[in-house]
Amino acid sequence: MERTRVVIADDEAIIRMDLREMLTNLGYLVVGEVADGTSAVNLARELRPGIVIMDIKMPDMDGIDAARILTQERIAPVVLLTAYSQSELIERAKDAGVVGYIVKPIRESDLAPAIEVALARFGELRALEREVGDLKDALETRKLVDRAKGILMDGQSLTESQAFRRIQTMSMNTRKSMKQVAEAIILAHEASRGTEG
Repeated sequence: MERTRVVIADDEAIIRMDLREMLTNLGYLVVGEVADGTSAVNLARELRPGIVIMDIKMPDMDGIDAARILTQERIAPVVLLTAYSQSELIERAKDAGVVGYIVKPIRESDLAPAIEVALARFGELRALEREVGDLKDALETRKLVDRAKGILMDGQSLTESQAFRRIQTMSMNTRKSMKQVAEAIILAHEASRGTEG
């Protein structure tokens, strides 16, 4: 089984060292360590780890702002470490899309569950985003096919099912998607109307 790759970001070297040791003991592969949020974002963009474990309070850019960037760019899930359990920080972390939260002092027994839950949540989020993308594409295709059917029905006196069958046949014959065929029909129709006017 491939080991999950981890980037650690904490401004305290001793905590990074302890974390590396705990993560290694648990079977994770630490691929990078940094001391501030900006470096964490840059390293994660470069290495594409499975997960980023990051302190909240760091110089330059705090862990929550760094987590927001990593989440928006869909780079990796983030588990935040903090010595603080203030509700304001927790709210900011939730808004940033953080999927895990561990309060210091860190115990090895807390790490694996937090990491595994974060990985699962991130995986679910990615799957939902793909599903939404597929649905949007299907809806767009349907709209284009309906529009192309209308053009064929008007221009060639076809029934709706005949127009649909014509688009389907063109799709198979040209090895293009129905969406591409519909777009071509619409473009040709608009071009011919442009030359008429």
